[in-house]
Amino acid sequence: MKKYTKETILESIKKNDVRFIRLQFSDMLGVVKNVEVPVSKIDKVLDNQVMFDGSSIEGFVRIQEADMFLYPDLNTWLIMSWEDIKEGSVARLICNVYKPNKEPFEGDPRHILKTQLDKMKKLGFGAFNTGVEPEFFLFKLDQNKKPTLELTDDGGYFDLSPIDASENVRRDIVLELQKLGFIVEAAHHEVAYGQHEINFQFDNALEACDNIQTFKMVVKNIARRHNYHATFMPKPIKGINGSGMHTNCSLADLEGKNVFYDAKSEDGLSKTAYEFIAGVLKYANEYCLVTNPIVNSYKRLVPGYEAPCYVSWSKANRSTMIRIPASRGNGTRVEVRSVDPAANPYLALGIILAAGLEGIKKELVTKPVEINLFALNDKERKELNIHNLPENLSEAVVAFENSSFAKNVLGEHLFTKLIEAKKEEWNNYRTSVSEWEIQEYLSII
Repeated sequence: MKKYTKETILESIKKNDVRFIRLQFSDMLGVVKNVEVPVSKIDKVLDNQVMFDGSSIEGFVRIQEADMFLYPDLNTWLIMSWEDIKEGSVARLICNVYKPNKEPFEGDPRHILKTQLDKMKKLGFGAFNTGVEPEFFLFKLDQNKKPTLELTDDGGYFDLSPIDASENVRRDIVLELQKLGFIVEAAHHEVAYGQHEINFQFDNALEACDNIQTFKMVVKNIARRHNYHATFMPKPIKGINGSGMHTNCSLADLEGKNVFYDAKSEDGLSKTAYEFIAGVLKYANEYCLVTNPIVNSYKRLVPGYEAPCYVSWSKANRSTMIRIPASRGNGTRVEVRSVDPAANPYLALGIILAAGLEGIKKELVTKPVEINLFALNDKERKELNIHNLPENLSEAVVAFENSSFAKNVLGEHLFTKLIEAKKEEWNNYRTSVSEWEIQEYLSII
């Protein structure tokens, strides 16, 4: 991460002719919000004096507690090269949210992740390194620039043009990311028609989450230039694979050494890695509402489309929730495959880290499963003591609401707000009448 100070930011403003500054933060649901100010207000920005109305933000505060302050993280300074304005340029700073008494706002998702990182350091670890694999779909826009469900190509896994007609869009996204300092590892067409994946280099968890939010903005803006709509909705089309956000993670010691690797063990995995895996699995159902937060998330978590449905782990088996990639040494990592890109990244990484740390503190153990779980029936899986992830949002809400672990990680405020929002979402979905129901029943009943 490039280090910025007030002085270097002022230099960057002059060099890049910055006219506007976007002060960004994420709401409870992971939606990026911003307060835009003219560059003439830069001193106020850098002195943490910009206020906003928190009562209008999902999951924040009540009307009588509205005033909130934005404290920018100077190291997130970025010239938004994709912004098209007539003169000059636009920059952004990602902010932490503070209350008027100068204390961090307990409902700020970025603060919740930072709290878990502090707890990690108190246990003697130096970093929680994370690399994500966000997948997305591209659809065509209509003449009114509204999204359609018309796919941009009929390509498949690793296909090339002309079958993959979206190759130029993907390439332009990569070029834009590289301008911003992203180290792109790979970009390719995914399994489903119109589905894509761009992977960038792992980083510490906080910067990784900031990068995910930036990545989504870039993808959506560049897609629109090509008259396409990019969506991170987990399952936009029935009958084909949905989009996940596989989350690769490892812990490092104070010297930066990967503590998940043990050269002396038969499989290269350390005791710490085993305990971390066990913790992530133990609390999987309780935090599923965070990693898979919307009604549509559970349309992806079904058998037959490569998405994990069962709480288990393996060293290679892709039918399990956790897989251990083959790389060893500094590349040893745990891949949590259930997470989807609708998740608020700060909350998702924060609660996965918290679960793993619980496993380490309690020295939990679990055994890998090296058989295809999709080929087993419910009875056979039960005999192996393997249970399902929640099958819908309602089940996820119940597991979350009964979890003292989740409440402890998110805090009373956000825990309560999230339950309220998701119960309302489920009720709206439950009481709606779908097109499927109309086609199935209207003419025969």
